[in-house]
Amino acid sequence: MDLYPLKFKPILKERLWGGTKLKDVLNKPIESDITGESWELSGVQGDISEVCNGDLAGTSLNQLITKHGEKLLGKSVVARFGNEFPILIKFIDAKQDLSIQLHPNDDLAKERHNSFGKTEMWYIMNADPGAKLIVGFNRNVEKAEYIQSLEEGTLLDLMNYEEVSEGDTFFINTGKIHAIGAGVMLAEIQQTSDITYRVYDFDRKDKNGNLRELHTGLAVDAIDYEQKDDFKVDYPHKKDAVNTMVDCPYFKTNFLDLNSSMHQDLSTRDSFTIYMCVGGEATIDNDWGNVSIKKGETILVPACSSTVNINTHGAKLLEVTI
Repeated sequence: MDLYPLKFKPILKERLWGGTKLKDVLNKPIESDITGESWELSGVQGDISEVCNGDLAGTSLNQLITKHGEKLLGKSVVARFGNEFPILIKFIDAKQDLSIQLHPNDDLAKERHNSFGKTEMWYIMNADPGAKLIVGFNRNVEKAEYIQSLEEGTLLDLMNYEEVSEGDTFFINTGKIHAIGAGVMLAEIQQTSDITYRVYDFDRKDKNGNLRELHTGLAVDAIDYEQKDDFKVDYPHKKDAVNTMVDCPYFKTNFLDLNSSMHQDLSTRDSFTIYMCVGGEATIDNDWGNVSIKKGETILVPACSSTVNINTHGAKLLEVTI
């Protein structure tokens, strides 16, 4: 089977803090007023993505990997991750503040949960005036001081707040305490992991009147208590060029702000390529087919593709590889 560019059915997640922007702005097929996440490409057990275009429609990502392996993922990717898809791609809409949380590193996640850790990045697609993120502490904090702040309800006094606007990009290391603030819609690229340690949730209750579970005990030894100015990504914005945003051991992300079509030689890229459309629209083709993509959509170009053509009169794309 020829491996054309693949589009997947979004996996929609209701969240206590979710809203309607994924429907109103990105045209996701949503009826709920509290949809917080659209998982665009997922290998997380229980939430495996399914192809929705072309002859392979209805095929799961796991089935594709089992059948096509290195042709789909790339030889080096299979050598590192076997048959597991290594990254998770989402769009997130926060109508309310998310809980303050963090994610364990690979070693701790493997030991405790038999999972990958969760390094992630955010690209801000839409932000209400004054919308903010919480990213890290506002000064170096001792573990005992952090624990005391939880007991006294003063954790927010230790947090670092960052006002955001469209195009701002953040890299969130494992161990960094963080939260997406109300009024922010973003694209998220992360390691394949759903391990989150929630440490404060504003005392909110779910639809059944229950407080959500906190993971304060697990989090204590996973937190980086040092204040670090290492999260805001300063990246070039050249038009009709490949602009590197993030290059880390888990994924590489480039920003493509295109006014015209672009041809890319992928013959030396030993990895699949993901395109997340964060503005405009385009048609993307490889050796075996093409697919249209518009704002709020994501496609996977298999690793066996020697070239890709991005045909557009205006599109903003996040290009993700391993």
